[in-house]
Amino acid sequence: MRSIRLTILLIFLYPLSLSAIDYSQKKEVKAFIKMMHTKFNYNQLYLQKLFKNIKKNPKQVSSKTKKKRVTKKEHRPQGSWEIYSRMHLEQNQTDLGVEFMHKHQQLLIKAEEEYGVPPEYITAIIGIESYYGKNRGLYFVFDRLTHLAFGKNRRKRFYKYQLQEFLRMCYRESVEPRTVKGSQSGAIGLAQFMPSNYKSLAVDFDKDGKIQISTPNDAIGSIANYFKQSGWKKDEPVGTRVSYKGNRFYGLKTGYKHKYRRENLPNIYPKKHFSYRDKVMLIKLEREKYDELWYGTHNFYVITRYNHSSYYAMAVHQLAQKIKSTYLTKYQSTRTKQLYALNSKLEPIMFNKHRVCLTSMNFLNSPK
Repeated sequence: MRSIRLTILLIFLYPLSLSAIDYSQKKEVKAFIKMMHTKFNYNQLYLQKLFKNIKKNPKQVSSKTKKKRVTKKEHRPQGSWEIYSRMHLEQNQTDLGVEFMHKHQQLLIKAEEEYGVPPEYITAIIGIESYYGKNRGLYFVFDRLTHLAFGKNRRKRFYKYQLQEFLRMCYRESVEPRTVKGSQSGAIGLAQFMPSNYKSLAVDFDKDGKIQISTPNDAIGSIANYFKQSGWKKDEPVGTRVSYKGNRFYGLKTGYKHKYRRENLPNIYPKKHFSYRDKVMLIKLEREKYDELWYGTHNFYVITRYNHSSYYAMAVHQLAQKIKSTYLTKYQSTRTKQLYALNSKLEPIMFNKHRVCLTSMNFLNSPK
């Protein structure tokens, strides 16, 4: 009876012991702790405590999650692009993006002025990466990265580096490592930066002394900086749809790794005016019944530096354009009328001062 009571007491005192793994005794982890101490002066006892109790399943599932009702659905096209785009380009994604851009317009204008990246592309990245901050990840990042770095994983070296940089980030920003949540791969915040990108690319955009990409302020500036550091060219297009003969496109390599001079692409023409004259990529979107073909520019390539996928970059581009178009329809006409009414007696130079522009996002800089 006494032993039973003792067992119950131990379970009560250490509720995580049965659902956790002690990594602190692993040879690789001991070497990692020693390296962190030698190279970065981390307290070894503190790190040993962290690695002693790693959650077996670092994912935190919300108790409020509702089960989806199973209803009979009409057939929806099942091409690879149609399936992919439905995840990122449904109407709700656009509407939320419009409201996010309206709410944070001044920060987005500031980011465009400093880094040259249009507001709609920054907004689209946040929409796709974290659903405008509503889905920043359900995994405890320290535990997840530990499993990836020291478990059975062919990319262990990469994740050891991510774990190292994650701990350094937590120290710099005075954050408790066990509390941070992110994606399955350890990406963090609205911008879903990997820890290794945090130090070099994340910025303190609101100048409060901390870099926190879990907030819109720093996430907006950090994404803009990421694009600029990757080579974004201000006022250049991202892509345009083109026509070709047939329903399926074969013969030339497609994707962001292959570039062509436009004069060497016979029978492929932009569907609307496209003045871009540098080399282009051919981006193929496979639909159920045909292939959709696009020219991709240098800025399209820049978006793939955020995620190495042509489909990802195209989703960002198309979502950005939908957000911009809807934003202009919803807000521009009303505010432009107000602006003309309020400033009808002012000199034209005042309009220049406030950068009023009826055909671009820059009109947002006009006073309310």
